[in-house]
Amino acid sequence: MYDEYPPQSPYSTGLSGHCPRCGQGKLFKGFLDVAPSCQACGLSYSFADAGDGPAVFVTLIAGIIVLGLALWTELTFEPPIWVHLVIFLPLTLVVCLGILRPLKGLLIALQYKNKAEQGRLDQH
Repeated sequence: MYDEYPPQSPYSTGLSGHCPRCGQGKLFKGFLDVAPSCQACGLSYSFADAGDGPAVFVTLIAGIIVLGLALWTELTFEPPIWVHLVIFLPLTLVVCLGILRPLKGLLIALQYKNKAEQGRLDQH
């Protein structure tokens, strides 16, 4: 069944939130909730477990962006602390929520493409 569909780029399907096998169905049923299966090809998403991976990448990427801008703002304009709070608290929220879903989709699509599974110990 894996060979019936042309290979899809995990980057385009994951970042757009589409099925990693057919590229048509939706990967998410809510903002971050993974759907039970693809409505187009029927692929079960039971394999999908991104874990804490998306949160780690969001923390690193958002930290670089927001803290870099906050530092630049402070060194360039020296504004009072309330200006930082008004600008950078909402910016942090927007950046984090804006990249969380695409990164989760990307990690799930890469998990599918590489056939990643839970690690198991060899029982000899």
